[in-house]
Amino acid sequence: MRKQFFLGSLILITILTSGYFILPAIYLPLHTTFAVIIGSFILLGIFDAIQTKQTIKRNFPVIGRFRYLLESIRPEIQQYFIEGNTDGMPFSREQRSVIYQRSKKELDSLPFGTQYDVYKPGYEWVNHSINATHVDPSTLRVMIGGKDCKKPYSASLFNISAMSFGALSKNAVLALNGGAKDGNFAHNTGEGSISPYHLKYGGDLIWQIGTGYFGCRDKEGKFDPEKFQDRSQLENVKMIEIKISQGAKPGHGGILPKHKITPEIAQIRDVQMGHDVVSPPTHSEFNTPIGLLEFVQRLRHLSGGKPVGFKLCLGKSREFMSICKAMVETKILPDFITVDGGEGGTGAAPLEFSNHLGAPGIDSLIYAHNCLVGFGLRKEIKLINSGKVSTGFSIIKRIALGADLTYSARGMMIALGCIQALRCNSNICPTGVATQDPNLMAGLAIENKRVRVHNYHRQTVESTAELLGAMGMKSTSDLRPWHILVRTGPASNKNYQQLYEYVNDGDFLNGNVSSLYRNAFKSSSHENFDPVES
Repeated sequence: MRKQFFLGSLILITILTSGYFILPAIYLPLHTTFAVIIGSFILLGIFDAIQTKQTIKRNFPVIGRFRYLLESIRPEIQQYFIEGNTDGMPFSREQRSVIYQRSKKELDSLPFGTQYDVYKPGYEWVNHSINATHVDPSTLRVMIGGKDCKKPYSASLFNISAMSFGALSKNAVLALNGGAKDGNFAHNTGEGSISPYHLKYGGDLIWQIGTGYFGCRDKEGKFDPEKFQDRSQLENVKMIEIKISQGAKPGHGGILPKHKITPEIAQIRDVQMGHDVVSPPTHSEFNTPIGLLEFVQRLRHLSGGKPVGFKLCLGKSREFMSICKAMVETKILPDFITVDGGEGGTGAAPLEFSNHLGAPGIDSLIYAHNCLVGFGLRKEIKLINSGKVSTGFSIIKRIALGADLTYSARGMMIALGCIQALRCNSNICPTGVATQDPNLMAGLAIENKRVRVHNYHRQTVESTAELLGAMGMKSTSDLRPWHILVRTGPASNKNYQQLYEYVNDGDFLNGNVSSLYRNAFKSSSHENFDPVES
């Protein structure tokens, strides 16, 4: 990529010099300039013809380079010139725009109505109340810590999801942690250990312990309890999260490509230079449900009683059920469980793993919540959900479906200035967010981006509070699954006709209420607007 950039720059400079007839005073004679240009193209063509790595360039010297140039900027062309506002993936232009606007404190309202087809299957919404309320955003916090926790933590509804130093640049980590400090919310370290950049500004940390045990491992890569004890008792560390699996690549282990590993990262993680750092797919400290819970208990004790939980992307449903049975059997409970979705991911992952492995986040959340309820454990354990959380509605939706609070990774990256260039795994992130290249990293101004992260968090929580108020609710504890409405089929003429056929003149007065209207009829009252949920 660097070679192509250099050669492209050389060609551009050479072409620009041919304009001497516009600025004649400072350029070579015309015939000399043309000779330089033609000579450069000939040399470039010879190089393309004799190289053996790329067939297109070998078969079509010089001209074939345009194919690679266009391919290298394809994501940007796609995003800025082809996509509609609601089309793009993983995040649409509309989603990215609202994050940018809120992070910069710019106008974030929408003109001319929604661009979604509200009659298309998949459209989601919540209903408002005539009797709206006011919800103070500062009250939207959740206390995490069960019966065995000595140091419970009051968490925001919206926090920074796991992204390691190494996957992210030091400037990105500094800006995220500074924003977390300013906004009083939590910053998950990711499995890459606690770096000096996580500690500089004093933002609250959730220390994630992955299968590589980075930051608390011995020379063989096994868990080192003494190292863990020392670091877990840092004042910044508020919670401990054991990572079993993540949405981007469940069952695989984290990947840090060798070209992103610097001596500093190697020292922080206790790994060697010159090799990809691939975490094992499973933990060496346990291999049974009871073993997992005993490890939870052990970390809670070593940390001095801080909240300890685990994160997983749901796979085989019986395995989560096994963990629930182990909780009932041992009476050992995690303080929280983080449920990630198979659609998650901010860094490097094999294509097949990202696209086809792991249950989607909403399905996983509902399943985990229902299992905990069924075993009588839900009141003792907080649920965190992650996976494309970026707006107030996405927070409302997940809490209604079973979560207590949420994480955001890619949303926070976009607040930092990420343009979704999809270069996270290549070390050439153009915005300096996901790279260790010092030249690219230098473009990320820490103090400016710190403010943007804080702004984005604050305005997203405020939008959550406004939605709750518009729904006539006083807190997130009032939310239930039936508050999230989803269109499951097209609203055809046949459907409309059926809706009219449900009701005859005076049916409701005679007590003849069809199933479509029964719940609303029973819970309504002529005396007030306050909902009486059935």
